[in-house]
Amino acid sequence: MKILVLNAGSSSQKSCLYDVGEALPELPAEPLWEAKIDWSAGVVEAKTAAGESLEQQISGDERSSAIAQMLNTLWQGKTSVISRLSDIDVVGHRVVHGGDKYRQATRVTPEVKEAIASFSAIVPEHNPAHLEGMEAIEQILPNVPQVAVFDTAFHAQIPLAAAVYPLPEQFFEQGIRRYGFHGISHQYCLQRATQILGKEEQYARMITCHLGNGCSLAAIRDGVCVDTTMGYTPLEGLMMGSRSGSVDPAILIQLLRQGYDAQQLNHLLNQESGLKGLSGVSNDLRQITDAIASGNKQAQLAWDVYQHRLRFYLGAMLTSLGGLDALVFTAGVGEHYAPVRTAGCEALEFLGLKLDEEKNNASPVDTDIATADSAVRVLVIHTQEDWVIAQECWKLSHS
Repeated sequence: MKILVLNAGSSSQKSCLYDVGEALPELPAEPLWEAKIDWSAGVVEAKTAAGESLEQQISGDERSSAIAQMLNTLWQGKTSVISRLSDIDVVGHRVVHGGDKYRQATRVTPEVKEAIASFSAIVPEHNPAHLEGMEAIEQILPNVPQVAVFDTAFHAQIPLAAAVYPLPEQFFEQGIRRYGFHGISHQYCLQRATQILGKEEQYARMITCHLGNGCSLAAIRDGVCVDTTMGYTPLEGLMMGSRSGSVDPAILIQLLRQGYDAQQLNHLLNQESGLKGLSGVSNDLRQITDAIASGNKQAQLAWDVYQHRLRFYLGAMLTSLGGLDALVFTAGVGEHYAPVRTAGCEALEFLGLKLDEEKNNASPVDTDIATADSAVRVLVIHTQEDWVIAQECWKLSHS
């Protein structure tokens, strides 16, 4: 069964193709083909599992034509891995926001697309791009079923006490509540951690840390998410690359009094804050580290605040669980930046967590980096959201 996955964002369109047999493999399958459209650079890149690769300039002005150009590399030229596009059996899409209506992967219908569109005002950089990908597939592969896999679905079972904001009831009835995001990544980390550790019941209390340009934590008990740091939008919670994370709401009231409008506030909080805004250097921790080494005090402060916020929210997730059996780090920063893992683990040493610094500094992948006598296991996992989407497509097709 050939499953095409589209993972659309505001700045890029990523895609890959899996070939899955009659049974899902226990470990993630390797994509036959992967491709990416970089909208800002105007290029299409593709590569295959066999080692072939190419880079092309986008030839048209419409995004749908660029997606068609990307998909042509699937069956034409040196990166072809299928004989024709009709060989594709199903197309899966990552969708950032599905609200509280969609708690599992769902076949794409006009009603589903309408619901996705209704959340575009909340996540304007994401849901419109997902719809764009769906509509492009409808044009290119009109007879192929499409599946929406929602980032919010993994968090759908968090209790009301964690989901409801302390506002008048009417706002909850309007859909203003905590939804949580990065759910596909948190779901994969739970699945992979269970494979690595075994004995699922022994590791019932887990915190997964998705730390990239966007950051979120999830508290998982017995395989179910019971709390998370992101909320109504992906802006809440941890300090991030260019997002502020949580701030005192009265600050926004004060800025409105100073003349800021909603659009300016949105840009400030999402694009000009976090590591980028506080350091004045970059949203990239590597560049901030270089600046710290050069004596940049503002970069040092940004790093200190980032560490403090991570530890603060680890504590919040810990109290939601009443203890901790496993801690997981994933995404660009979580997977590749050892000092972040050290900072998080130091805050939990009182639990008997012991980090093996040699393993931590050795670029670990899908590895336990705690010492043998640690009371808490510490894993670094390479997140594979696309594989989760492919799994959900396979399951839905076989149900």
